[in-house]
Amino acid sequence: MLSFFAKYKFFGIFLFVLSAIIITIIYNILKPEERLPVFQPNMVNSELVDSTMQEVRKYHTIKDFKLYNQNGDTITQNFYKDKIYVADFFFTTCQTICPIMTDHMLQIQEKLKNDKDILLLSHTVIPNHDSVPVLRKYADEKGVNDEKWNLVTGDKKEIYELARKSYLAAKSDGDGGTFDMIHTENFVLVDREKRIRGFYDGTDPKAIEELMHDIEILKKEDR
Repeated sequence: MLSFFAKYKFFGIFLFVLSAIIITIIYNILKPEERLPVFQPNMVNSELVDSTMQEVRKYHTIKDFKLYNQNGDTITQNFYKDKIYVADFFFTTCQTICPIMTDHMLQIQEKLKNDKDILLLSHTVIPNHDSVPVLRKYADEKGVNDEKWNLVTGDKKEIYELARKSYLAAKSDGDGGTFDMIHTENFVLVDREKRIRGFYDGTDPKAIEELMHDIEILKKEDR
């Protein structure tokens, strides 16, 4: 009996390895491909959606914009054409959630520094204070890579409308007036077609891990 097993030992090992390979191939074929949802306003918590947008069920995309980055360059949707990007809203003097969010954006920047398909976009919510020179100073202090990450300022009403009607990221109502104030921790993942593919708590390390995972899914989907 022992001589029989010794004689066919290598054949048995071969069959075992071959079986493992076949099972792995079948599993990968049958395993459903991960895909991210395409968020429409009616799918999002109504607190985050402007009342004029709450019934929108399809074709929602980020509206075109014209803002100015830390170098004074005009930034429009053309900068993000055919790119995946992560957007958020902050202000340079914030001492609560913004420093944590900025640190997490810096982590994303570092992890994706060699990936030219992924960009970052942070909108100031107090553009009257956060001028181009202020954003430049903040970018230098934090270590912002200008090729990867735009910190933008501009018309307050435009920025606030983007937050409420495009990125669906703000709980408060308002018209972008003098006393209107948005303070949101949301990071928003946008695909190459300007569609929202995910929302993440920018203060939560686990949510950032989920964001990084979803970026990889989105990169495969867009190929």
